[in-house]
Amino acid sequence: MSIENALFELRRLDELARQDTPLHRLDARAKVLATVFFLISLLSLNRYEVARLLPYAAFPWLLAVLGNIPLAVLFRRAALALPFVLMVGLFNPLLDRTVLVHFGPLAVTGGMLSFTSIVLRAILAVTTGLALVAVTGFDNICRALGRMGLPSVFLVQLQFLYRYIFVLAAEATRMMHARSLRCAKSSRPSLREYRSLLGCLLLRTLDRAGRVHQAMLCRGFDGSMPGYGHTTSFGAAEVRFCLVCGLYLVAVRIFDLPLLLGGLAGGLFR
Repeated sequence: MSIENALFELRRLDELARQDTPLHRLDARAKVLATVFFLISLLSLNRYEVARLLPYAAFPWLLAVLGNIPLAVLFRRAALALPFVLMVGLFNPLLDRTVLVHFGPLAVTGGMLSFTSIVLRAILAVTTGLALVAVTGFDNICRALGRMGLPSVFLVQLQFLYRYIFVLAAEATRMMHARSLRCAKSSRPSLREYRSLLGCLLLRTLDRAGRVHQAMLCRGFDGSMPGYGHTTSFGAAEVRFCLVCGLYLVAVRIFDLPLLLGGLAGGLFR
């Protein structure tokens, strides 16, 4: 059931991408360019920056609001990446013990700051990526990347990965259901059973991949995925969207907005 719930949430992003809002009607290249610039600006900050990351949350929030995307859906999907992110920065507080900031008796080391920065950057990046899929659609993103010059081989791999991950997960779900119907115990599979299930899944995957490849060759597959649907143009609305997003991202990258706003608020309350 956990696999089925994950697939349902993933498919829901595609359903949200079929909405008709001004943001959905924008050319996919504009949204991809703005997202790429957001990631470059986000990752270019110093590894110890924490407060300066907070203004970047406005970008995924803007995509969600303009695209009528429930924030709860984005947060639930982004939470799946947290265990991997925590493992990446887990040893930072142990390796970097240089004290950089004091909050009263509490000494904050560089490792603590870099660990917090890694977690915040990962959450912002994953949430923004999910919001991009929800307001554009994965196929439209791949089509936009192709029109921007990305190699066809890379695009085909991305599209196959996204299309057939549902097939693979459905096959795994059927195997788990068959195992539960044939097993008298309701406990989780043991390590030995998992090895057998994974081996069987690998064999089924190879067999299905061969059949899919033969079927595509019979239908004239030449190494590139055909494009379907209406192709939008890059017009004035797309230019305005890129300019507004670009100017805001440049501003939060150059200026320390939390520090400026804190100083302004302190001056007003004196």
